[in-house]
Amino acid sequence: MKFPALLVLAAAALALGGCVTDSQSPLGVPSLVSPAVAARYAAIDTDRFPIEGIDAGDLNPAYVRQVVDYTGGERPGTVVVEPRKRFLYLVLDGGKALRYGVGVGKAGLAFTGTAEIGRKAEWPNWTPTANMIAREPERYGKLAGGMSGGVNNPLGPRALYLYRNGKDTMFRIHGTTEPWTIGEAVSSGCIRLLNQDVVDLYERVPTGARVVVR
Repeated sequence: MKFPALLVLAAAALALGGCVTDSQSPLGVPSLVSPAVAARYAAIDTDRFPIEGIDAGDLNPAYVRQVVDYTGGERPGTVVVEPRKRFLYLVLDGGKALRYGVGVGKAGLAFTGTAEIGRKAEWPNWTPTANMIAREPERYGKLAGGMSGGVNNPLGPRALYLYRNGKDTMFRIHGTTEPWTIGEAVSSGCIRLLNQDVVDLYERVPTGARVVVR
């Protein structure tokens, strides 16, 4: 699958947004976050529901969306997930990849191997699993019938559903209502990205794209 040249150009633009110290905060104190990085995590008010902004200065720099060198050998357009390292890569041309920080739930540590993105959803519905309901009935019991998409939905604004041999693996790449969990292992869920990052990934990756989970 040939990867669009526009993606490479977009990645090159992202690479220019590294940390600098010459921008000024409203208080006149030098900022360690470049305007490009700050804009990357700004609020989005043009979607079906508003997406709150994230203070990039609060993020671990390793988990900020960025272009990195990549030698994994997968073809451009492949999504590579490394749950234990808390990274997701979108492989680009020229030995590069667009890297996203992720948070990992138990389901995200249970699946390995290859799959493909069987479907994509904007502001997806969500239903807690039977185990989640049994573990925390007061919290999840009332949601046994499912929860519509929206700002309080744990899947966030976008979800990518992984399929293998035409069947849903129950493994999802999705957003989050808890941005502080990026880089962490949490009790539930699969692979979660910051909401701005999952929107970005959603736009770049088509249905049918290959996914490798290590």
